[in-house]
Amino acid sequence: MGTTKKKTGRNAPCPCGSGRKYKQCCLKKPQSAESTAEHYLRKYKIRLKSPKDIEGIRRCGDLVMATFDEVTKILVPGTTTEAINTLVHDFTVQHGAQPAPLHFNGFPKSVCTSVNHVVCHGIPGPYILKDGDILDVDITTILNGYYADCNQTFFIGTPSPEAARLVAITRECLKRGKDMAKPGNTIGDIGWAIQRYAEAQGCSVVRQLVGHGVGFDFHEPPEVPHFGKRGHGVPIVPGMVFTIEPMINLGTHHVRTLDDHWTVVTKDGSLSAQFEQTFAITEDGCESLTPFEL
Repeated sequence: MGTTKKKTGRNAPCPCGSGRKYKQCCLKKPQSAESTAEHYLRKYKIRLKSPKDIEGIRRCGDLVMATFDEVTKILVPGTTTEAINTLVHDFTVQHGAQPAPLHFNGFPKSVCTSVNHVVCHGIPGPYILKDGDILDVDITTILNGYYADCNQTFFIGTPSPEAARLVAITRECLKRGKDMAKPGNTIGDIGWAIQRYAEAQGCSVVRQLVGHGVGFDFHEPPEVPHFGKRGHGVPIVPGMVFTIEPMINLGTHHVRTLDDHWTVVTKDGSLSAQFEQTFAITEDGCESLTPFEL
């Protein structure tokens, strides 16, 4: 897919990585200087998206959110996680798209369903949802060659006070990460904001799993950790599209992977929650391409 040259704000960090403001660095170079898109592809392997590309990802994101609307109708005690998989698969295919997880590196299903202490990559199956469960549903769709990725944590019936608190904290973590996703900041600023808030609430941030670029493929550069230091990492510029998807635990941040080689659980058995959106960086901030209320 092609990319187009993107405008960088005069006061934003220079995309060349010098640490100086753009107006004091490459803005003054001759017109033959490397474009931002060329520079990001060469240095970071990041493919910036054109307005046409972002529109394609947005349309895919619209389908992802329509799929969530259908899923929420069956999230009641007594539903199996396999029933969620069937719904997501059928609805996606009926709308001319493909479920990205199916057969991805051997993953056997069309959606990830992660219950209670499962951090992510839960495989749908015979598990019957019960009152008090929390369930993360992770949907990634391919439409006309574009990918959009989103997940949300839902209450099944009435949650415990600790579950309700964890989910509220995790939702706020995504909001705070989103607020840092703008030109002039770095990828590290996103993780710093999330970690600072989560740990202040007595929760922990999973380290082993991160957000990622998306749009042309399921996973692209850059990696987007949900912990980190301000000012570190890749400078954020318009045209970047990536997910922010904090995984927050009530206990420690340590996790382990089960024998199925996919299901990741908290090592101490504590509850875990996650929210994710796909964001496109604009000239003055970001736009969610898989929006829900934060």
